[in-house]
Amino acid sequence: MRQRRYLQLDVFAARPGSGNPLGVILDSDGLDTTAMQALAAWLNLSETVFFLPPDAGANYRIRIFTPSSELPFAGHPSVGAAWAAVTRGLARPQDGRLIQQCAAGLLPVRVSGPEDAPTLLLASPPARQHPTAPDAVPEQLQALLAPGHSPELWDNGPRWWLLPARDAASVRALMPDMPAIADWSNATGATGVAVFAAEAGPDHALVTRAFCPADAADVPEDPVTGSANALIAAWLRQHGQLPKADGNYVVSQGREVGRDGRVQIAIDAQGSVWIGGQVQPVIAGQVHW
Repeated sequence: MRQRRYLQLDVFAARPGSGNPLGVILDSDGLDTTAMQALAAWLNLSETVFFLPPDAGANYRIRIFTPSSELPFAGHPSVGAAWAAVTRGLARPQDGRLIQQCAAGLLPVRVSGPEDAPTLLLASPPARQHPTAPDAVPEQLQALLAPGHSPELWDNGPRWWLLPARDAASVRALMPDMPAIADWSNATGATGVAVFAAEAGPDHALVTRAFCPADAADVPEDPVTGSANALIAAWLRQHGQLPKADGNYVVSQGREVGRDGRVQIAIDAQGSVWIGGQVQPVIAGQVHW
């Protein structure tokens, strides 16, 4: 057991308490996979990241754990980790760029603004659509679909069913049948389902809700979800439905669970999806593990 620097961050949050919490262990040397998993379970946050020495070609390396498993990639842990790397001096951007190493590979990060409050955009792993047929879609979700569409299974590490809804009001009002969503997710090997629709808000263009009761029974609706929103951006581009022609827009997520997160999306000329948002430091201290 030793003392390790610890942060608890609120990611995709304009103010503390409005985003998705993240645990960050800055000193992870000496911890094996079992110890990391045990600490993530004890902290009981949706995700905890552990910093480790990077391999060649990366500025820093992280491993991402939920209370029950390790993830190859997740959006809010990656954005939060980039913020921690810059603000805690673990990595120094060169020409406004960093390279993050995680189980999904080497991911570029764009950094701008002051060192103590940087603006970050991180490239999502490539989005892949699976040919899985949307069989046995829960009746409640089937009724929510936009005309002419069906759910599609997409993957960028986590695997999400993407379900375009008929309008934003129906997304906001949805009272999800979590057992049915869990059964469907388990039957199709999915993390969960992300429901979305255009919404012309004063500071956002899209509303998303992400349900993952099979993957995270304690947090069946994720407050703010980077991986799912990155996949939705790829879906919107493929279907010619991006909210803005330049591929830059903001997503609102989390109001229905008492949060109010914002995810910044940018799609570059090569079609790569970048995700970002504000990060708020909430706790700084030490853990003994």
